[in-house]
Amino acid sequence: MARAPRQADIAAAAGVSQTTVSLVLSGNTDGMRLSESTRQRVLKAAERLGYVPDPVATRLASARNHMIGVYTFASAFPTAVDDFYYPILVGIEEEAAALGQDLILFTGTGGLGARADDKTAIRRTRIADGCLFFGRHVPEEPIDWLLGGGFPLVYVGRRDELDGRIPFVGVDYVAASAAIVERLVESGHREIRYLRSVDDALSSSDREQGVLAAAESAGLPVRRIVVRAADSEDQHAGEFADLLALVDGLVGRWREEGVTAVVVEETDTGSLSAALLEAVKGLRVPEELSIAVLGQPKDHPEVSGFEVPRQELGRRAVRLLVDQITSVDPRHPQQILLDCVPVSGSTIGPAALG
Repeated sequence: MARAPRQADIAAAAGVSQTTVSLVLSGNTDGMRLSESTRQRVLKAAERLGYVPDPVATRLASARNHMIGVYTFASAFPTAVDDFYYPILVGIEEEAAALGQDLILFTGTGGLGARADDKTAIRRTRIADGCLFFGRHVPEEPIDWLLGGGFPLVYVGRRDELDGRIPFVGVDYVAASAAIVERLVESGHREIRYLRSVDDALSSSDREQGVLAAAESAGLPVRRIVVRAADSEDQHAGEFADLLALVDGLVGRWREEGVTAVVVEETDTGSLSAALLEAVKGLRVPEELSIAVLGQPKDHPEVSGFEVPRQELGRRAVRLLVDQITSVDPRHPQQILLDCVPVSGSTIGPAALG
């Protein structure tokens, strides 16, 4: 990786002294006779070079401003109480308040017309002491740039991009998903199908890894276990009707093939599990078909699966970020996986006989 630009590089690019650069970037120009054109020249040179202030030096000089950012790659932050991300944001708010931190919510565009994963939009997070990031995928170039400059950041959700350098607080979906399949096997199920999203986000891949690991350990044939389907963004729109028709057809075919249990991924939209639960309404569950959800679908506490500790995700992410900000040598670990809470439910039963 190329060396991060320094104030001396900005001074050379702008044709000014390093002292002038330091004063402009710190905003401490009171009592100085400094033209606006000079100030703008320094700022443009800093932006062009991708300069990031050293976080330790900045905190020593300013004693921090006790503001942390929250950045989402979605078009807007969720406002519905039953939204997947809402409990995470509640946890973030509660822990930030407990630690005396203000929150800045970044929606990714800042009115500049940029995409949420645009590097210019992401660099704006530097106005905070550090930032939490949401998103199923990592825009590697700008995140690598922030990490290279020492900017404190934490992802909500497990990440393995950028050679595993991204600090995160995530969920152990592998172990939780494996436990669901193990429970089905103990109940006598040998023909199992797993319905998952087509998106290869880590949260989806981790669930599949757990399902297949448990199936292989039990000696089940794994070749036909995994089936992919596209999420629907709106459970009341036409595309959800198409998804429901697809899942309904799959359930019919699987029953003809002797399948006795179906496991489904709970994505952030909840559309896959919703489609499956709708498709099996004409069946006796679990007598005719056992159902399990890798997650906990809203309004269905009776469904067997596991609960994602979303509120705790938010709290732990804030604590890890503040630890980075306030410590020159942050304590380890910088990557944390939380356990899911098993939900017994009533939709897993003994395997149906032929």
